[in-house]
Amino acid sequence: MTNINLPGFVIADLYRNSLMQPEVAASGGSPKAMQEDSPLPQQEKAYTPPPIMEEAGGQPVKQEEPVVYKTLGNNKQQISVVVNCPNDVYVPEADLQFLTKMLGACKLNMADVAIVNYATAPIAIDKLKAQLQPKSLLLFGVEPGDIQLPISFPPFKEQPYAGTTYLFTPSLGQLNQETEEAKLLKRKLWDCLKRMFL
Repeated sequence: MTNINLPGFVIADLYRNSLMQPEVAASGGSPKAMQEDSPLPQQEKAYTPPPIMEEAGGQPVKQEEPVVYKTLGNNKQQISVVVNCPNDVYVPEADLQFLTKMLGACKLNMADVAIVNYATAPIAIDKLKAQLQPKSLLLFGVEPGDIQLPISFPPFKEQPYAGTTYLFTPSLGQLNQETEEAKLLKRKLWDCLKRMFL
């Protein structure tokens, strides 16, 4: 907790009454505190190349490439749907139809969401949030700890955390059945989706 980097605008806001005007200090005049309503000077940031890390043997370490998750959907409403379908690129057709019906009942469609398959590339929540910036994240058959989420919560319980509302449920394959148990699970899911989106 001792190495926290704050954005410049936060620092400027915290110290707005004690910041000095740079042109006065540079000209040799007596420095004056900036007025509360004075605009902060804007400075261009100079490009600094990333540091080259070296291993113990002196060999350069390759920089980690940013992860880009393959998604299905346009993410217009910033709703991420994480599934775990090892035999498919995204999700099996029957499960996709089931998901589409559930979204339609919430007045949403595939353009509003981004589906990511955990089985094709393990997901880290910080990287997923950087790419998709989800307001809501639905986990179907993927537990919160699987995506390195630092909190745990039970299935069918909406969980707000760090600007995103999470919902963890059984897999789409388990929900998309005609058994009594599946019907009960679908009812629980529908109740959660109504609270989240209607």
